Amino acid sequence: MSDHDAPRPETLLITLTGKDRPGVTSSIFETLARSGVEVVDIEQIVLRRRLILGVLVTVPQEWERLRDEIEETARTLDMTVDVEPGLGDTKTRLGRSHVTIIGTPLQAGAMAAVAGRIAECGANIDRIERMARYPVIAIDLHVSGADPEVLRPVLASEAARQGLDIAVQPANLMRRGMRLIVMDVDSTLIQGEVIEMLAAHAGFEAEVAEITESAMRGELDFEASLRARVRLLAGVPAAAIDEVYDSIVLNPGARTMVRTLRRLGYRFAIVSGGFSQITDRLAADLGIHFARANELEIVDGLLTGRIVGPVVDRAGKAQALREFAAELGLTEASVIAIGDGANDLDMLNAAGLGIAYNARPVVREAADTAVNVPYLDTIIYLLGISREEVEAADAEAGFVTPAPPV
Repeated sequence: MSDHDAPRPETLLITLTGKDRPGVTSSIFETLARSGVEVVDIEQIVLRRRLILGVLVTVPQEWERLRDEIEETARTLDMTVDVEPGLGDTKTRLGRSHVTIIGTPLQAGAMAAVAGRIAECGANIDRIERMARYPVIAIDLHVSGADPEVLRPVLASEAARQGLDIAVQPANLMRRGMRLIVMDVDSTLIQGEVIEMLAAHAGFEAEVAEITESAMRGELDFEASLRARVRLLAGVPAAAIDEVYDSIVLNPGARTMVRTLRRLGYRFAIVSGGFSQITDRLAADLGIHFARANELEIVDGLLTGRIVGPVVDRAGKAQALREFAAELGLTEASVIAIGDGANDLDMLNAAGLGIAYNARPVVREAADTAVNVPYLDTIIYLLGISREEVEAADAEAGFVTPAPPV
């Protein structure tokens, strides 16, 4: 059958590929403009200076002539083009998710496995975007055709097998709204445990560390274990708190995450089973809006081994999250919680997105998603913000970002 005998398609899909340079897109649209077609859909990406441009247009009466003109334009640009009948403006499939994959590195076999699990759920990958290439590889998949609650357990199991971090979130407006981020402090915002640092001044660091680890695994009642550990601090000079604060090391990316998301109107809170004498100063230093922790009793310049007031335990952390959200007029679905220990579980479950950060197994299994790389700012990739955008904003504000390896 000749071209003249073929049925006239409803739309034409034009796919142009080749080396990117200024003027390519405008040349194609100038050719399309001469035929008076309407643009139905368009996508363009540039990968390592290679352009892929897809345009779906309505079809003019002499569609073969438009095809020939497009092919001639592509030849003059030294690019490859395919012109084929399109399927019209199809409706977006239900069950839309963002699937964010973080790998160090990201192996092709791992991507194949993840894509296979998505397909087995009856879902389709509609778009893939790179969020970061250094110091981790972060990829965001736009997925449709399966409910996020169906995808999440399947991909969590595959993530464990492949050594990846995978987050599944509904593709809705919540991802773009102002949100509250509530963080644990010890071993989440900062490296190490403050109570162990204080215990070193009393000669009980090893004993306290052992109790702390058992409590974080959920093997001990948190309040009872905290009071037992604090009793060992009796007689430590209050000046030790200043020494401990000066020795604190933030987890990599902490300042970047807070700085970036504050620019976008996010609010931050820290909720800790540690001590307000430390957390209040951290909040002031980082520009964090809310802080809640336990208060060490100090008499005559010495720690008494007691806590003032009720203990901020597992339930207390979740309650603090709800109170902070209510004060901001936000729903719990608008809250992101980040923690590593068993006493963070209620807080993670109360949030719209609970993230286990380098957490104990019991926490990883219960959380919505897990991040197991030592960079706290990887959280921003889960929110649809790329490293390139962060670096551009930092450069504009005068912050110097280390250059990635070539």
